Amino acid sequence: MAEITHRTIEVNGLNMHVAEAGSGPLVVLLHGFPECWYSWRHQLTALAEAGFHAVAPDQRGYARTGGPQRVAEYSILHLVGDVVALIAALGEERAVVVGHDWGAPVAWHTAQFRPDLVRGVVGLSVHPRPRTSRPPVAVMREQFGEGFYMVAFQEPKRPEAAFERDVADTFRRTLYALSGDAPGMLPVVPEGGSFLDVCPAPERLPGWLTEDDIAVYAAEFAASGFTGPLNWYRNLDRNWELTAAWHRAPITPPALYIAGERDMVLAGPGVKERLSRLREFVPDLRDIVLLPGCGHWTQQERPREVNEALLAFLRGL
Repeated sequence: MAEITHRTIEVNGLNMHVAEAGSGPLVVLLHGFPECWYSWRHQLTALAEAGFHAVAPDQRGYARTGGPQRVAEYSILHLVGDVVALIAALGEERAVVVGHDWGAPVAWHTAQFRPDLVRGVVGLSVHPRPRTSRPPVAVMREQFGEGFYMVAFQEPKRPEAAFERDVADTFRRTLYALSGDAPGMLPVVPEGGSFLDVCPAPERLPGWLTEDDIAVYAAEFAASGFTGPLNWYRNLDRNWELTAAWHRAPITPPALYIAGERDMVLAGPGVKERLSRLREFVPDLRDIVLLPGCGHWTQQERPREVNEALLAFLRGL
């Protein structure tokens, strides 16, 4: 099996930690919330063995990279700028950019803003969506209420206090509750409560997740905490303002979308209709891969199927 190595690279004023494996064409792997490089452990080795240079950073605010204190420094322009700077710092002119969960919007926006740098783009779980006509937090508040998790995350300090109280328990609950092995959840925080209140503790872990995996996540987050990751959510309305110049702009590089059929993202209102019309917005969408029985943690729950789909896409570029 290919070896995963670690180093720190200066990127946009950050000392960005990256895990990497292999050599060849560059594939950048962008994690989601609340994850880090470790969520790509199965892909790093598979891509390396197939002849690619796979690089998974801890993104801005996360784990060993850490980040600035100011909320405003976690906008989508900062996040895409980090990817652009990382590609250059790795000595490359172009890359395939792959993202899961929050990493998917970063990947889609990188392809939209800088198609000259992106050989191909892959989104896992979160599909690309055109910019809305109104700021998103107000829309979510109207649709789902004050307790909807993205709205609840706008409040300072309280969400991170809940996540940081017992970091291992946080990962045990969130990784199970959003998986295809759990009964399903409604991500609405009870008044005065936290996101973890809607994430049941598993009686036993699903087969794809071990206590050792949970220990790695807990250790990676021990120093940096959750404020940086939550600041991504606190820029949702600011991102809407900053992306006005790209309103309805298409995503033109070759693209692939992968999701689990039991992912709560697919259960959202209007999602299936948007997927059926995705090529209007992503004209070179090569395929949509939906994985039966799979939940939100796509590349961890179904590593073999995800690796096969990724490699087929990469070889077709």
